[in-house]
This record gives sequence, C-alpha cells and structure tokens, in this order.
Amino acid sequence: MMTEYKLLITMLRRKLVSVLWDGKRPVQWTADEDAAGCLLRPGGIYVGRIKNIVRNINAAFVEIAEGQMCYLSLEHSGRAMLCGAPHADGQLHAGDMLIVQVEREAIKTKQAAVTAAFNLSGKYAVLVHGKSMVGVSSKITETKRREELKEFFSGLLREDFGWIVRTNAAAASAEELACEAQELLARYESIAAHGIHRAAFSVLEEPEPPWLGFLRESYAGQIGEILTDIPAVYTKLAERLAGLYRPALTLCGEGGSLVRQYSLERHLSDALNPRVWLKSGASLVIEPTEALTSVDVNTGRAVRERGRREEHFLQINLEAAGEIARQIRLRNLSGIIIADFIGMEKEENRQKLLARLREYLAQDPIRTVLVDMTPLQLVEITRKKVRRPICEEFRESGGESGRGD
Repeated sequence: MMTEYKLLITMLRRKLVSVLWDGKRPVQWTADEDAAGCLLRPGGIYVGRIKNIVRNINAAFVEIAEGQMCYLSLEHSGRAMLCGAPHADGQLHAGDMLIVQVEREAIKTKQAAVTAAFNLSGKYAVLVHGKSMVGVSSKITETKRREELKEFFSGLLREDFGWIVRTNAAAASAEELACEAQELLARYESIAAHGIHRAAFSVLEEPEPPWLGFLRESYAGQIGEILTDIPAVYTKLAERLAGLYRPALTLCGEGGSLVRQYSLERHLSDALNPRVWLKSGASLVIEPTEALTSVDVNTGRAVRERGRREEHFLQINLEAAGEIARQIRLRNLSGIIIADFIGMEKEENRQKLLARLREYLAQDPIRTVLVDMTPLQLVEITRKKVRRPICEEFRESGGESGRGD
C-alpha cells in the first residue's frame, strides 16, 4: 500500500520550510531564506551572459544576475538557445547571451550550476530542450504501457526538444497527458519566441517553490493533505494547485502553530545531530566532509546473545540500512556517501544487506545508486546533487524557532 504523506509549510528559524510528514516523523525537508524564494534555486530560467570560457575544463562561467556567477558545462551546449546570431565556428564565446536554467544550487565551495538544455516539468512529463528523444521512467515496468507512452510522446517530438515520461504517467489518461503536453509546449514556445529578445539577467521563469516540487515529485495522490499557517502561502497554494491533483488544503491557526503542534524544532535538531540512535541500541554517526559523507554503524548499547554474533550483526546492519536510507533523504545528503557497516563473515549475509539497502534507496525520488561494497565492507552510495543538505541550510540560523519577522 502506498504511503500517504502530509506536507507542512511554515516558518522555522527565519526560513520558509516545507516538510514531508509521514505519520509521526518528517521524511524530507527543504528551506528557503524567505517566502519569495531564492534566485539560485533549481528550476529558474534566465537570460545569462557568458563572462568567460575555460576550454581546458570545457566549461563557461555565466552571470545570471549582477554578481551571481554560475558554472556551465559545455559538453551538451551545442543547441543552446542564443539571444543573437550564432558564431561561424558554432561555439560559445565570452559576451554571448543565452537562455540557461539553474540545475544545482551552490553547494559548499562549488558555485551553482546551470544548463543550456533547460527543461519544463509537469506532473506526467518533462519537456527537454536540445535533446530530440523520448525517455520513459524505469519505474514504469509494464511493457505495453511503456510502448504506449513512448508512441504518444514520439508524436510530439521536434528537432529542438524531446520528452522524459515520468512515473505518474503510468496511471494518467490520454486526455490528461495531452492537456499537460499542450501546456508545456505553450511555455516552451513563449520562451523560444520572446526569451531570445530579452535583456541580460531577465527572469523567464521563476523557480518553483519547494512545496510545488514536492507535489510534482510525489506520485499522484501520495500527498493527501497540505497544512500551512502562513496566509500568503495558503493563497498561493490554492491558485497553483488548480492544475494538479487536489489534496486537502488547510490554513492552520496563527503563525508558528505547526512548529509547536508537530515539534518541528526538536525534529530539526535531531536531523542536524551527527548521532542517530536505533531501536536496537546501536547508532549511526553521520559526518559530512568536503569530499564525501561518511556514515559509521556502531553496535553501541545493542546486546548480543552468546554464540549468535553473525546473526546479531546482520540484524543491526539491516536496521541500519533502513535508517541510513531515511537519513540520506531527510538530511538531503548528496554526492558520494560511504557507509561503514559492521563487518560480517558470511557472503550471503553481505548480499542480503546490499539487497535490502537497494530496496530502501529505490524509494528516494532523487536518483540514488548503491555502487558496491569494497573488500573492507565499506558500501559506496551516490546521490544526485540538487539542493544543499539541511546542515548547510541551517548553518547560520542558530536555535530560534517559531515564525520569523
């Protein structure tokens, strides 16, 4: 049975937070400086100006606002939508203006990343500029349905864009798919017709607020209720939800009421704590570094029966696997993650652990891959970088709670 979540939207430590809530605990957080959002949030589409080209790393640095510099890989920029005539050599040059989309926030010392292959996301499909192809979500496993969807979107292909069919499309009707496709096409045509004539630093599409991202990324009907204690957000939600499935929407009391009702300050403090205790008495220690995030599994207070060492370690590792997958999503960890499980002697137990961990990681809507287990029994995991981890989101916000003024 599919889990049904609540989505909580409130102010915490002077930030607008969106919290995906599962029963008695949060599953995922996002945070923004204020209700208006932030310029470098993923999804925003801008007219950028190339400041300089660095050929030895095949990249350009693009300014999307005064002083806001972003990294652009030139690997897939051959079909960039330029604001002006292309050069005779077919390459980008310093001073060129082009349409770009933020695809990754600034993380640690790395600048925000933009792409010239911008995309427009819907509930059922994504229109991708510069890639004339149709891709279907691997989570749609029924062969007949995959073929139907591929045939439908192949009929909408053009040389300058393609489609990625999302998991939600599996249950969508032909009318729903056609309606959304037309909406995405209209947005694309508007950018193509008018965006190329706009001045540098123009905002063509504002980044969507985090709560809308939650709704788009979740499966249809997975979020059953949305609660907010901010009237302005409630009004915007009511307007924006018109084109999506309609979960129950409630405006709850005064500002800060959700923080108190759901003990969000305590849950946030737990999510920022390096140590996580498991029911067995074992624990995890999660340490983000510049290069990777390490997760150490400790037996801690877990008591084992004499003569059952291997079975005991397997049970702790299986419990830890579920919690590691939860913490990765909860804390929005990304890049390389190394999990140091308790060593086990039997190969069958190691394979059982890896199989269970893969199942848990597959539930994450952000692409997360279990790479392998090394001879030292270190498990390598990679997760796509999209937003900053919450330890960075709240690094400078101190311990205040409630609604910020």
